[in-house]
Amino acid sequence: MLTTQYSAWFIPLCLLVGAGYAGLQYSAKAPWSKQLNFALAALRFAVVSFLCYLLLAPFIKTTTTRTEQPTVVLAVDNSQSVELFTPKPVLNQATAGLARLAETLRGRGFSVETRSLTSTAARPARLDSLRFSAATTDLDQLLAGTRDAYDGRNLAGVVLVSDGLANQGRSPAYSEFSFPIYSVALGDTVPKKDLLLTGLTYNRVAFSGNKFPIEAELGFEGYAGGTATVELREGRRVLDSRRVALPAGRHRARVAFQLTAPAPGKRRYEVRVVPQPGEFTELNNQRTAFIEIVKGKLRVLLAGAAPHPDLKALRAAILANDNFDLTLALPGVAPLKADADFDVAILHQLPAQGGLGNEIVAQVKARRTPALYVIGAQSDLGSYNQQGAGLTIQARGAQTDEVTPLPNPGFARFATDEESARRFAQYPPAPVPFGDYRLGAGAEAALWQQVGRVATQKPLLVFGGPQERRQATLLTDGSWQWRLSEAVEHDDRPEAYDRLIIRTLQLLTQNANKKRLDVYPTQDAFGTQDDVTLGAETYNAVFERLYNQKVDLVLTDAKQQTRRFSFSNAEDGSPLHLGPLPEGLYRYQARATLGGQLQQDAGELLVQAQPLEALESKADHNLLAQLSRRSGSRLYYPAQLDQLAQDIQKANYKPVITAEEDLKDLINLKWIFFVLLAFLTVEWALRKYSGSV
Repeated sequence: MLTTQYSAWFIPLCLLVGAGYAGLQYSAKAPWSKQLNFALAALRFAVVSFLCYLLLAPFIKTTTTRTEQPTVVLAVDNSQSVELFTPKPVLNQATAGLARLAETLRGRGFSVETRSLTSTAARPARLDSLRFSAATTDLDQLLAGTRDAYDGRNLAGVVLVSDGLANQGRSPAYSEFSFPIYSVALGDTVPKKDLLLTGLTYNRVAFSGNKFPIEAELGFEGYAGGTATVELREGRRVLDSRRVALPAGRHRARVAFQLTAPAPGKRRYEVRVVPQPGEFTELNNQRTAFIEIVKGKLRVLLAGAAPHPDLKALRAAILANDNFDLTLALPGVAPLKADADFDVAILHQLPAQGGLGNEIVAQVKARRTPALYVIGAQSDLGSYNQQGAGLTIQARGAQTDEVTPLPNPGFARFATDEESARRFAQYPPAPVPFGDYRLGAGAEAALWQQVGRVATQKPLLVFGGPQERRQATLLTDGSWQWRLSEAVEHDDRPEAYDRLIIRTLQLLTQNANKKRLDVYPTQDAFGTQDDVTLGAETYNAVFERLYNQKVDLVLTDAKQQTRRFSFSNAEDGSPLHLGPLPEGLYRYQARATLGGQLQQDAGELLVQAQPLEALESKADHNLLAQLSRRSGSRLYYPAQLDQLAQDIQKANYKPVITAEEDLKDLINLKWIFFVLLAFLTVEWALRKYSGSV
């Protein structure tokens, strides 16, 4: 549609102007024929009239109509449990029925798309190449991902093909979905005859020479009243074997092993149920425990200028970990003994104003003990600045800022997971001194200050100091609020706060041997589905950080098979990604040439396999029925897929018709300029050829 911004009554005026201009131009006697004169006048009339018409701001209004057919998504649970526990004929019937269902729906005007647990936008699922190989099942993520991907589209419904067993994420029963869910039940609700290890309970760290337990939970189905043999192995050597009674009327039994921790290092222990005749599968008969043997507990001195809620929060975080011993010191209340022994110190508001607690600070400094300084209202900032902790604070009076912790993504010494970062963002604001902060050479901020919604690069938790005596500084004495609020919000489990304090103490006490090349796993242990990552730090001869240094790494598994990698430690702290690795204990050796000298480092990393898909064999069809019933549908079985196609058609889903208008100014069309230019060029050429300008 062609229209103008001004009244169309001006169009006759445009024509009149064009006619008048052409008449004045060609009314006089001309040296060419009368017919040519009329043609030239017509060209001039067309050009002038159209130019006047353009002054009315004409535009083209285009309406585009689109029809979107209703879409049915086939959400397929392609986990290992479906193939493992669904009878083969039933699974074949389901896969053939889904292909037939898709073809039938497309023939009736539906758009049919397929999603699975392992599909992505870049690699969408296809029914003809579907493999039931996913190692975990997150049905809520499968449905929520479908909801998000089809937001704003004509989604008629989702056909959920699953056994109802979820071992990751939350249950989809607690989520809201705005589309009908047609559940198709796979799996088997009849329990299989099986022995399985449902869990291992153990401490990840044990102390050399001490006894430590490994407790296994044994599940059984079909063997009640009998016995089972459970073995504890290290490599091929059987360390212990227990005969376990399987009581009638129960489905669980427990067995505990006691071990004496050997020399320090990482150890791999395997607990295995000896297979018995008639077992459905042996995939779930064993589990692995990776335990780090250390020399002894880390001794922590917690000293404060005065009683304070922070001391209780820090004490609780430290004692929640069995790897620490704690000594508390308060001037005038609980003095520090001269012969007290400790590996790391937390100095809360020390050095303090008035010289309070100076003897504690002096004792820590004389022993060259790593220290965490907690800055508060009683801190003597002038004395603190002389401690060489890698941070200088110039306060502006007694003013404070109210801040929450913000992880620094460039700090690579320990990673902050997404859940911890989310919890940090929910912490209440805590006071920090308002002023100027200056980081010393080699100092790094693990946490920044976030003021309200404004992310700053002012430090909140800083690591610095000389290599032989690492020091850290936490710039608030209000962190007790963080632990308290997190405990309230997360069922008395302030894991993010406790993990932050423990990792800070561990980082202060490790690597005191002045390694110029330090390569380390970013996690204590990885799963077989995880992307295994290693961090790397390089230093020059005076232990200043170096970046973009080439590091060669050799990774060796238990079978002495090697993998070689080469990477550089980037300034943004990005780690080396090794990708998923099979279960086992791996050793690595790293080499780098720094300042012309060859530097080496070595270590171990652990990869644990958890056969989650083999732990539960009884399908949960009740969950599937609940999801369908709540969305106005019902539960189907593979033999009822033809009935499902009919029910979807009876639901009378309609196409969605959308209209989109587009306005385009006529003057912006380039081809119009060339048409006008062509008209004027033809007129000029004819006049020139006929003997006139």
